[in-house]
Amino acid sequence: MASWPALRRRYWASLPARLRLLRGATVSLTVALALLLAPAGLAATSNWDTVAGRDATRTTSAANLDLALNDMDAQAANILLSSGDAGKGRLATPYEKAVGFYGGARRAIGHDLRTLAVAAQGDRSDEHTVESLTDDFAEYQELIGRALENDGRTGGKPAALADYRKATDLLQNHLLPGARKLVDSNNSAFNTRYAHARSTLATQLSVAVVLGVLLLVSLGVLQWYLARRFRRILNPGDLAATVCAVLAVLLGIQALSATAEHLRGARRDAFDSVVALSRARAIAYDANADESRYLLDPERRAQYAQAFLTKSQELYGLKGATLTTYDDGLATTWQSYGSDHGDLRFTGEFRRELDNITFAGERAAAEKTVETYAMYQRDDRKIRALVGQGKEREAVAFCMGWEAGTSNAHFGAWMTALDKVTDINRQHFTASVQAGRSAVGDLLPGALGALVSAAALTALGLRPRLAEFR
Repeated sequence: MASWPALRRRYWASLPARLRLLRGATVSLTVALALLLAPAGLAATSNWDTVAGRDATRTTSAANLDLALNDMDAQAANILLSSGDAGKGRLATPYEKAVGFYGGARRAIGHDLRTLAVAAQGDRSDEHTVESLTDDFAEYQELIGRALENDGRTGGKPAALADYRKATDLLQNHLLPGARKLVDSNNSAFNTRYAHARSTLATQLSVAVVLGVLLLVSLGVLQWYLARRFRRILNPGDLAATVCAVLAVLLGIQALSATAEHLRGARRDAFDSVVALSRARAIAYDANADESRYLLDPERRAQYAQAFLTKSQELYGLKGATLTTYDDGLATTWQSYGSDHGDLRFTGEFRRELDNITFAGERAAAEKTVETYAMYQRDDRKIRALVGQGKEREAVAFCMGWEAGTSNAHFGAWMTALDKVTDINRQHFTASVQAGRSAVGDLLPGALGALVSAAALTALGLRPRLAEFR
């Protein structure tokens, strides 16, 4: 092993040795920074492909399945509720709309199950969940089909109701828990990959800063040394290399920091809200179905009333509220929230969204969603009051009507408001993904090109000085 004096004589004792050492250090640092930035760019591109093409898609597909299952069951109840006795006394418009929505929901479920089956490949737990959902959905369709067939016979309503009970119990006990398990599983996987990607980017950014500072110091020392030894104020080659190095460091750091920021924006600012709002929409359809079930099945009215309240609490939670006190509690807490957005007297999916307001127009859209929800809740009390007065036919007509002022019309207004705030977040998720891709594709090639130029200019700038010693 060479001794320190020998190393010093070889690399520092003479002026050419010192110049070669500084040149080697500078070139080595440019190579090290390039070897950091190039793989970081490839990894960032892969992360954006995964985020947009897999993680978000899987989570939203699972949420769409949850929604479509609730919608299909709600429409099955609406068909039975509006069909009359084998068509006699049928509520024509509600019946026709329910039949159309039922078919659309069934097709959506088939599509979502196929998408999730492909997405689950390689994950044994998710594969098993999708397989179970597919089997249970086949059984569910058979029960609903039998219920609708029985309902088409004169006097077949009791048999149809018995089949529908089995179907909706299968939905509540197996299908919906399975769909929500997939939502949670895919969302959790997205969160895990997001946290890992952010951690990796933070490490890469720190190392890039250190290497960048060392590179600029090395070039600065080289410039100072040349000016001192050769009595020139500036070395053109070294100066050009320094400019390229500064540009490379700035572009590289900006690319990594912008990628990390856009990733945070896509996941935390936008997609967290998309998940909360997607869950809210599925819960809303399930709650709306509970109203139809309540009217359809008198023997289970207490059960379905409690289910409706439970889902209302999941959307806009009020501690200790009952169906009797819920409206007043909602009005009071919402008024307080309007005065103080930090007021924490309500919880639920709407709260998650309201605590994550980020984008222009999002707050107004989110508040409109709660206001239309409050109107729908008041309609529910009217339906139950009509039933309590023995006016079940009027209750069904109000629940299922589509004219202005009816419950379905208000439910539609609520869903329109919910869709608007969801779309705002989806658009910003897409914009964040595009901006993140651009940060990688537009900035890192320039940084790598500038590093190559810096290394080449350093070598070329020193060549005339070293030639003087030959």
